[in-house]
Amino acid sequence: MKKILCVTTLVAMGLGLSANVLAEDGKVNFRGELTTDACQVVNNMSNPAQVDLGKVAKTAFPTVGATAAAKKFTLVLKNCPPGVSAATVAFNGNAENGDNRVLALTQETDVATGVGIQISDVSQAVMSLGVPSQAYPLVSVVDNNLDFVARYVSTQSNVTPGPANSVATFDISYQ
Repeated sequence: MKKILCVTTLVAMGLGLSANVLAEDGKVNFRGELTTDACQVVNNMSNPAQVDLGKVAKTAFPTVGATAAAKKFTLVLKNCPPGVSAATVAFNGNAENGDNRVLALTQETDVATGVGIQISDVSQAVMSLGVPSQAYPLVSVVDNNLDFVARYVSTQSNVTPGPANSVATFDISYQ
């Protein structure tokens, strides 16, 4: 009888604690819209943009945070419908050592170490992976060039030479 009473008490206490866990402290409303209106993305998965950062001496990175080989690249949107006035771009990929402002190098034989790739938007602000860029205005009757800059950045005090390639995907959100 004592065992049943103890189990019943424990179950009741557990239910009481569960009620506190389920208390509502706030609310979030999500708003958005799905639309058929979108621009044609020229740099799609079957036609990716190619950014050649070239060959860079490891001595170009004397300190952590040093950058080199900045190259402009452009994503092109065309045939934008009249109802679409702006777009943001969010780049996605593997972060270098947990720093979402640095894209990790692709792991391959003899890969360089101590560096990653930064991406900046047209305002020259370094972008975080997964975070949308500033809004780029779009015009429906022309090709829209969304300019960015990629560059190497040292992430460690010791940089070693080797292939320094990476891949990022991107998502476009329209306004």
